[in-house]
Amino acid sequence: MGEVAVGINLEFMRSAPFEVAMEHAAALGFDHVEPMIHWGRELLSAAGYFHSVSMLDDPLRLRRAADRHGLRISALSAHAPLCRPDVSTDYLRQAARFGAEAGAPGIVTDDGPDKPAWATREQHEVLMRYVLEETTAVAAPRDVWVGLECHGEYTATPADLARTLALVDSPALVVNFDTGNAFLSGNDPHEWLESIVDRVAHVHAKDISHDDAARYRGKVRGMLGCACGDGVIDWARIVRACRAAPRDIVLSVECGTAEDAARSLEHLRGVISASG
Repeated sequence: MGEVAVGINLEFMRSAPFEVAMEHAAALGFDHVEPMIHWGRELLSAAGYFHSVSMLDDPLRLRRAADRHGLRISALSAHAPLCRPDVSTDYLRQAARFGAEAGAPGIVTDDGPDKPAWATREQHEVLMRYVLEETTAVAAPRDVWVGLECHGEYTATPADLARTLALVDSPALVVNFDTGNAFLSGNDPHEWLESIVDRVAHVHAKDISHDDAARYRGKVRGMLGCACGDGVIDWARIVRACRAAPRDIVLSVECGTAEDAARSLEHLRGVISASG
């Protein structure tokens, strides 16, 4: 039976430098953070207008910032289009190496929206398999997991996610379960999580407001959420499912504002405490 902790994806402070976002996460009371990394150089990030960190930087920048603020890195957000091996193979292999040195237990990715229009699903799966084989071959020896998120066309339902996971036989390939994305794609996120919790290594704690649920469900597969507890997700049931996992799980909150982050933390800690 695993322990359940609460973390925050640094997207809650998109328009802040990385170190400022880390400081603010700690000040709010979070114990875990999920930084975003990117490939190459990015002007807004380099100038301090965006929280993402380049993988050309020293990975110890992340480890030192976490240590300085008493934080632990739950994962690195490293999304790349799996059907584009020309883009994602080197990106994700470097993310696994970077994550290992930064002190992250895993990296999070998904199948992405960018797919070659000329290819069939079966051909897309060959491309995805290539990327995932190459990535897990780098990640596994470093004890870094690769968390496939339910987000895109080939991960949006239980059947689609299972089919994509089956492309590669590696213990390093696990699931980053996104509660909000699962709901938006028309699934019951509680039942889905309960059915695959043995494969889950990390959870994006995302709630969807009732207004957004009515407006967007079945039309989009992902969006930033509202404060946890203000929307459609039954967090007590999510926490019970996570407690049944064979490993510790971090509920990494995904929301758009510091206010929603603070309210999410208060709500989730209350649910975890009440669950024993």
